Amino acid sequence: MTSAPIVSTFRLGRVQVRRSGYGAMQLAGPFASGSPPDRPTALGVLQAAVMAGVDHLDTAQYYGPGTVNELIRDALYPYPDELAIVSKVASGPDQLRQGIRDNLRTLRVAQLAAVNLRLPGDGRVDARFDDQLAVMAAARDEGLIAGIGLSNVSLEQLRHAAAGTDIVCVQNLFHLADRSGTPVLAECLSRGIAFVPFCPLGWPRGRDNPVLTSPVVIRTAVRLGITPAQVALQWLLQMAPNVLLIPGTGSVAHLRENLAAENVTLDHEALRELDGVGA
Repeated sequence: MTSAPIVSTFRLGRVQVRRSGYGAMQLAGPFASGSPPDRPTALGVLQAAVMAGVDHLDTAQYYGPGTVNELIRDALYPYPDELAIVSKVASGPDQLRQGIRDNLRTLRVAQLAAVNLRLPGDGRVDARFDDQLAVMAAARDEGLIAGIGLSNVSLEQLRHAAAGTDIVCVQNLFHLADRSGTPVLAECLSRGIAFVPFCPLGWPRGRDNPVLTSPVVIRTAVRLGITPAQVALQWLLQMAPNVLLIPGTGSVAHLRENLAAENVTLDHEALRELDGVGA
């Protein structure tokens, strides 16, 4: 008799979620600006994710726009009680509330587990940022969202926001070849905030991808008998216990490959060699 794999979890606001989730952005096609090339396949990927135990889905109303939220609704509604759906909004203070309501409407939910405030990347703490945070806090207090997240945030912005309100998650660019977000990850860990790296397999895709085409990553994958994607995802999981993964894919086979990265072991040799990727 074999025992089931141990799945690690971390708190995302009010709920404990599996550390391997699913990011649905790719279902809207290239640049998240259209429709899936094959709608039945897209619906099947979402259903397969939940059947495999994924309880953290990442989306946004502006994927499509509206396309991905509608796919999630059509594939999974009525939703499992344990499913945490996280979205994001990226607009001025006057439009944020409507953006949240648009997500609720298309997903057909009364509340989202969290909504990330997507920032422009300038890192500034200013009156606009405070106004945006005030709208997010009001939406939380009203019950439209269970938690406030931040995306593309600087360390200064994170500290400023967390001093005034509870932040449950941060979504920033972070992968093997780009570790510029390490100070933000460390700050999140110290505060018990979930850190959700976007583009966990590197960017851009294709032959210029700095992670999946890295000779070190490929050599490590071959030696350990796993895939380059599993190397990259397991490396992120071992970085810190508050890391939650949301790799995206339009393929059930790739979905299963990504989830299987939870059970991969990177030995000392692998970790030592991977430490030089992107340096």
